[in-house]
Amino acid sequence: MSHSRRNPSDLLEALAGYDRVVEIGIGRRTDVAAALVDRGVIVTATDVYDRGVPDGVEFVRDDVVDPDPAVYDGADAVYALNLPPELHRPALEVARAADADLLFTTLGGDQPAVPVERRTVASGTLYVARGQNR
Repeated sequence: MSHSRRNPSDLLEALAGYDRVVEIGIGRRTDVAAALVDRGVIVTATDVYDRGVPDGVEFVRDDVVDPDPAVYDGADAVYALNLPPELHRPALEVARAADADLLFTTLGGDQPAVPVERRTVASGTLYVARGQNR
């Protein structure tokens, strides 16, 4: 199998299909945001704490439980890695308000707390909730 062939079931490939994304809770894991910028995606990262982000990633301090809707305006997708169940609904609400898709992974055996499509990716399961008009 050639490494130059892209696997559409890869997390990065799924996210690279969007023009503008917002990552909820970037924390210290910045590799996905950096890789998306390298692929030409416009990335805004949020967290409840100030975080350092890679070049090309815009950082905004925001809490998805009490969000600033302007942060998500114009996004095609909102995504989160290892999103805890108590944040599934707030994340879906900000994505829907922006008419963006929500894509997220969970920790271990956590099941999604919102209606989703499931996609198998190399890292496990990617959950996808479509924007209202998508």
